[in-house]
Amino acid sequence: MKKKSLARSLFLVFFLTAIAAFIALPDKIGNFKKPPIDFYFLGNHVYKNYQLRKGLDIQGGMQVTLAAQMDDIAAEDRATALESAREIIAKRIDLYGISEASIQTSQNGDQYRLIIELPGVSDQKQALALIGQTAQLEFKLQKELSEEEISQATISAQVWLDSFESTGLTGKQLKRSLAQLNPQTSKPEISLEMNAEGRDLFANVTKNNVNKVLAIFIDGMPIMTPVISTPILDGRAVISGDFTVEEAKKLAIQLNAGALPVDIQVLEQKTIGASLGDESIQKSLVAGLVGLSLVLLFMVLYYGNLGVIAGISLLIYAILTIAIYKVLGVVLTLPGIAGLILTIGMAVDSNILIFERMKEELRVNQPYERAMELGFGRAWDSIKDANVASIFTALVLINPLNFSFLSTSGSVKGFGLTFLLGTLLSLFTGVVVSRLLLRACLPILSKQNNKIKDKNHEFNEI
Repeated sequence: MKKKSLARSLFLVFFLTAIAAFIALPDKIGNFKKPPIDFYFLGNHVYKNYQLRKGLDIQGGMQVTLAAQMDDIAAEDRATALESAREIIAKRIDLYGISEASIQTSQNGDQYRLIIELPGVSDQKQALALIGQTAQLEFKLQKELSEEEISQATISAQVWLDSFESTGLTGKQLKRSLAQLNPQTSKPEISLEMNAEGRDLFANVTKNNVNKVLAIFIDGMPIMTPVISTPILDGRAVISGDFTVEEAKKLAIQLNAGALPVDIQVLEQKTIGASLGDESIQKSLVAGLVGLSLVLLFMVLYYGNLGVIAGISLLIYAILTIAIYKVLGVVLTLPGIAGLILTIGMAVDSNILIFERMKEELRVNQPYERAMELGFGRAWDSIKDANVASIFTALVLINPLNFSFLSTSGSVKGFGLTFLLGTLLSLFTGVVVSRLLLRACLPILSKQNNKIKDKNHEFNEI
C-alpha cells in the first residue's frame, strides 16, 4: 500500500474512532456534560441524545398481562385480532418513547393473552392508560350558540360538550400526527396529515368554517379545541398554542394511537425493581473490564509489539461497540451483556491466527513485510470460516423472521444481537484495523525483528 493511501486510511479509522469515542462517552463526567446533537436540517429539527438503553431486568419497570375478549370475534379472525392489538399497543409504546419494551402474545385454548414489559415505567395509571385506551378519535365543530345557551354552557360542562357536532372526520382519516418545533419561533406544535379520503373532507370542513372551533375528541372528551384560521386544502395542518414539548408529544401520541380491535382486560400487573439489575450490571462491568485487561495483558506478554498493536485494535473495538449500541439503540439486558463479554475474547482471535501465520513465515526466512502480508492472506480462510459460523449462529438466536420452531425469547434475541455485532466489529478491527497499524509500524517491527535474528545468529555461532 502506498504511503499516501495508508495515511489516508489510518486517518479515516482514527477519525471514525474519535467520533465513536464522543458518542460512547457517558452523558456526564464530573462537571462536563456532553451536549446532544441538536440542529435544523432542511427545516426539520434533528435532535439525538445518545444513551445506552437498558432492559427491564436492569432498570426495572412494569409487567402487565392482558386478556383479549374474543366473544364477539369470529374464531377464524381471533389470531389476526390478537396480532393487530399487539401492533397497535407496540405503536403506542413506540410513540410514547418507551424503548426496549417487550410485547408477546399467548394463546391457550380460547384464552388470548398479551404480556407487556415496560422498562422504566413505574406509574401504573400511566402504563394502563397508554396500552388500554380505545382512542375513538373524532373532529367536531362547535355550533353557533345563543346567549342563553352560552350562559348555560358556562355553568354546565354537559351543555358545553353538547355544543359540538360531528363532521364525519375521524381517526380513520388521520394518516399521521407529529410533535415538532416551529423553525421560526422554536415553539412546540403539532402537525396533522390526512389520508386521501380525509383530505377532501378536511378541506370542506375548514373552507366553510373559518374562525370556528374544530375540537378534537378522544372517547367523547375534547383534548384540544383549536380554531380554524384558514382553509386547509392539502390535508396538512399545524396546531399551535402554548404547548410544552412534553404536552405536544403526548397529544401527538394520543392522535396516532388508533383504536384497539378487541376489548382487553388487565389480568395482572406488577412493578419490577431495578436493585437486582444494578447489582448485576456492576458485576458484569467488572467482569468485562477484567476480561479486557487479561486479554490485553496476554497479547502484550506473548506477542510483544505485535500484542500492543492487537491491544490498540481491541480498544478501538470496545469504543466502536459502545458507540454502535447507542446509535442503533441496542437494548442492554443481562444476557446481552454476557454476549458482549464473550466477544471481547473473540475480538483477538483473528490477530492470533494472523500472528501465528506470520511467525511460520519468518521461520523460513521470509522478509518481514512479505511474512506479514502472507500471514494475513493465509489466515483469512480460517478467520472467514470461524466468523461466518458465528454470524449464522447469531442469526439463529435473533430469529429475525420469527420462525415458530426457533426461540422467540427477548433474552435470547438480546444475546444474539450483541453476539452478532461483536462478531462483525471484531472482524473489522482484527483484520482491517490491525493490518493498517502493522503496515504503519512496519519499519519499526522489521528493524526489531532483524535485531532478534542477528542475536540468534550470534548465539548459534557461539
